[in-house]
Amino acid sequence: MTVYFHEEDLPADVLAPGPIAVDTETMGLITPRDRLCVVQISDGKGDEHLVRFNPGSDYAAPNLKAVLADPERLKLYHFGRFDIAAIKHYLGVVAAPAYCTKIASRLIRTYTDRHGLKELVRELLGQDISKQQQSSDWGGPVLSDAQKDYAASDVRYLHAMKAELDKRLVREGRMELAQACFDFLPHRAELDLAGWPEIDIFAHM
Repeated sequence: MTVYFHEEDLPADVLAPGPIAVDTETMGLITPRDRLCVVQISDGKGDEHLVRFNPGSDYAAPNLKAVLADPERLKLYHFGRFDIAAIKHYLGVVAAPAYCTKIASRLIRTYTDRHGLKELVRELLGQDISKQQQSSDWGGPVLSDAQKDYAASDVRYLHAMKAELDKRLVREGRMELAQACFDFLPHRAELDLAGWPEIDIFAHM
């Protein structure tokens, strides 16, 4: 496998057809305040592509936007709610249709409250990944090799995880419910951006 690093846009025609795994790295967790620094993409064939945006970027990225907005390409996320919001806010496109491994995990792995990527990769695929760089500075002028490897690992396993989670969703009769949740994700991201990040508008109180 190879990790490819690009500045400001994804080169044309570097991804195979089909679903793509997508993740983002930002300066923090408040989307309008904390700028988008990196978008990671993998087509599941063994390579990962990192697109880095510099301070003051206009986020033009026509190739990347075309891939993310393609309605024929399923986008695989882990906690897609955050990534979809960041992509919409900075790149101006809705990166859907979506599949979220965290949502799938919460629907099917009801025997645990551990739904982080590290735990999922370990249980479903028998692999260990490091989360050491999770809280590092993604806005610096140079990304370290450790940061690049961490960013790539966030999309490296999503295709294989989807396959395993789908088996369990089908087995327990929850695939239709999961799909409804995935379809709602872009709207949940819009609610976050519009000012309802922590309010459950479906709640009685």
